[in-house]
Formats: sequence, structure tokens, C-alpha cells
Amino acid sequence: MADSSKDIQLRELKDMITELKNLIKTLQATVDAGNKREEALTQERDNLKEEVELLRKKLFGTSSEKRSADLPGQLNLFNEAEMEQDPAAAEAEEMAALLPEKKRKARATNAERFKGLPVKKEYLDIPEKDRFCPVCNAPLKRIGEEFVRRELVFIPAKLKVIEYYSVSYECPECSKRSLSVIKKGKDGKPHLLYGMASAGTVAWVMYQKFCNSLPYCRQEKDWKQYGASITRATMANWVILNSDAFFRPMYEYFRRKLLEREFAMADETPLQVLHEPGRRAQSKSYMWLFRSGEDGGVPIILYKYSETRAGDNAVEFLHGFKGYLMCDGYSGYNKVPDAKRTACWAHIRRYLVDAVPKGKNLDYGQPAVQGILYIDRLFRLEETIKAKSTTFDSLKKARLEKEVPVIEGFLSWLDMQKPTRGSRMDKAVTYIQNRRSYLMTYLEDGRCSFSNNLSENAIRPFTVGRNYAVSRIMFCSAA
Repeated sequence: MADSSKDIQLRELKDMITELKNLIKTLQATVDAGNKREEALTQERDNLKEEVELLRKKLFGTSSEKRSADLPGQLNLFNEAEMEQDPAAAEAEEMAALLPEKKRKARATNAERFKGLPVKKEYLDIPEKDRFCPVCNAPLKRIGEEFVRRELVFIPAKLKVIEYYSVSYECPECSKRSLSVIKKGKDGKPHLLYGMASAGTVAWVMYQKFCNSLPYCRQEKDWKQYGASITRATMANWVILNSDAFFRPMYEYFRRKLLEREFAMADETPLQVLHEPGRRAQSKSYMWLFRSGEDGGVPIILYKYSETRAGDNAVEFLHGFKGYLMCDGYSGYNKVPDAKRTACWAHIRRYLVDAVPKGKNLDYGQPAVQGILYIDRLFRLEETIKAKSTTFDSLKKARLEKEVPVIEGFLSWLDMQKPTRGSRMDKAVTYIQNRRSYLMTYLEDGRCSFSNNLSENAIRPFTVGRNYAVSRIMFCSAA
């Protein structure tokens, strides 16, 4: 029996309702996808804003990592209700109150700053014709002197050429008997320097180049002002040949001594190099620094150039080293087989500082600020403990007693952090978590370093002067 018209209409309505429901689901899925896309774009925008603010701070802001002193009345920023809602902020605020203020260093006097410089007295005397009393015209008698002022005088460098001549002597008596007996004056020691430059001249060129970051092209101009036409190629040859002859044996000796130590530190920094065979001038190269740790021994600081940042460079240099290695978070140091890594707390703090939003440095409700307070507390404790400890054993004991509770509190705070993915805080938390196993290694021995600041201080001359491209072989030989 054929369906009635009402049945047909009813089925059509049901099909239409089903289609509409499917359409609604499709539209809802589209809207949800759009919302997620908008959220992702908004988060990406916020992350990029953070990156822009960070780059601006690094480019135009202060380079010091010291935190400014707390403002008076800062505790009043949080009322009682907010404190109850945010226990972490209250705990961080309590820690901040415990941090002692650092005393400002007294300004040095002129006598202290010029200590060790030769002093020449200049007398402001009265002309001899005026040394008569204006009242009775009697000759005046000197009764003393009085200090008036002090001047610091710079004497520009001067060049001179020393020509050595060997004086010859002949025996007149032997010459009468047709015997030629001649003696000539000698230096007493052979001249081993390469080129005509004296040892002091080569040392000055090296000092200007590697300590003052003054490239050879600028030194060449200085030499012309001094009255000598010395090309940059000549200066480069002085440095390369003499460094290889005199410094390389010393370098290898100190490297062997460094590998015998139980505590070492390392760091690396990029630099740009010109005229390397097979490489573009824009290629990034690296200067590595390896030095002895804070074990009480004589400091040893060595540099190594490499074309890449591959961890194999550290493996090659530290071959045979067995002990604690303080370095930054670069994973390439993990390849050093017998080294026990220790984490640098200064690097950890630096990541948290970068994660603080603009203008929120003193907002204790900010997670990054809370983390910085924990680390600042550790730095203050480390400074106090080192000042009071007389032995490495007492240093270790004090660290275990005073610093372990702070680190445990920091790790508990770290586990509670749930930062937005891709944000600066997320990068900071990820950085710290990846180095979590190294954070407490320094507590195992009082000779272990708390941070890698000594290495960074030693490699800073290269970071200051790396805008000037240099030749690879110059760096290798100078090492």
C-alpha cells in the first residue's frame, strides 16, 4: 500500500532535521576550530610580544643582573585577602624580607687610585726678584710648602730603533807574526724572535689585540702616528710566529696540569672570523674557555678556537680529565666521558629574569619573580658561607645545612608551575627541569663551584671584542 502524503512529508521533515543537526555540528566544529586557531594566534602574539620586550631589554636595558633594592612599603601591595588566596606570593615575600641589603663599596681616594705611580713634585715658587718683604724690603726666608693640587699626566708612547754592532778586536802582537787572532762582541744569548720587533714590541701588539680588542688595522694607524710604517700583515706575522714558538709549549704544559685537577670550568662564545679557507666570512666560529675550578690551587685559564660548537671539541680538549665540570646548560658537554656535570645557578636565574614581564620586577605575584627570590637567597647564603668558612669541609657542611632547604623549596615551587606553552616562563621552566639532576651536584664537595661566573669573566674580553673579525690562525697561535 502506497504511503500517504502525510507520511512522505513526515519522512522529509525527519531527513531535514537530521541534515540540520549535521550542519549544526559542522558549524560548531568550524567555530571551535576557529576559536582554537584564534587562541593559538593570540598566544603566539603574546609570545612574540615577550620576545620583542626581551630583545629590547637586552639591547637598550641595563646589562647588570643585579636586582634593584625593594621599594619601601612594598609589602603593602598585597592585602590580607590576596595573601590568603596566594600562599606562594606570601612565602616569596617573606623570603625577600630576609635578604640582607648589600653595602655600597666606598669610593677610592686619589691616593689609592694612583698608588704605585711615580710622583714628581712641581713647586710653585716665587721669582727670586720678588723674594723681598713688601713692608721693610728684607729678604724673605723659606718656611715650608703647602699641597695645592694633583694632576695625572699621560706620556704618549715613543718608538726608537736600536742597532746592534759587534765590536771586533785583533791581537797586534800576533798579527806581526802573521797570526790573525780576532775577537768579536756577542749578545750573550741568541735572538730567537721572528722579525725585527723586540720582545716588548710583540707583547704590546698582543696586548692591544687580545686584551684591548684593538684590530691590526687600527694599530697600523697608531704605528704611523708613532713614525713607523708597520703593516697589519707584519704585525700578524709577529704574533703568529712568536706565539707558536714561545707560547705553544707553555700552553701544552698548562693543559696537562689542568687535566690533572679534579675541578674544571668551561664556557664558549661565538665569534666571526675572516679569511678562513673554505668558509664564508659570515660563518659562526667559537672560542672555548677551559679553566681550573675553585679548589684553592693556582688558577689555570686556557682558550681553544674551533669552527663549530660541536661537543667533540670539549671531548678532545678534556681528554683524560676526571672530576667535576662546571659549565652552562649546553648539552655538548655531556659527551665528556669522565666528567661529572654541575649546573650553573647564574644561568638558571638568567632564564627566570628573562621571563619577568615588563615592569613586573617587584611584583611578587609573578612566578618568575618568586623563582628569582629563591635563587637570590642561595646567592646571598653562598656569599655568607664562603666568607665564614675556613676549610672546604666546613663550606660543604654549611651548604648542606643552609642551602639544601632553599633548593628543596625551589624545586617544590618549580613542580607547581604550569606556564603557557611557548612563553618565556615555559622556556625557563623547561631549561631548569632539563638540568634538574645537576642542580645539587655542587653540594657533594666544598671545592665545587656554585656558578660559572668565573668562566664568563675570563671569556668576557672575547665577547667585548668579537665584533672585530680576526684570523683563525692568530687565535690558535695566541692560545
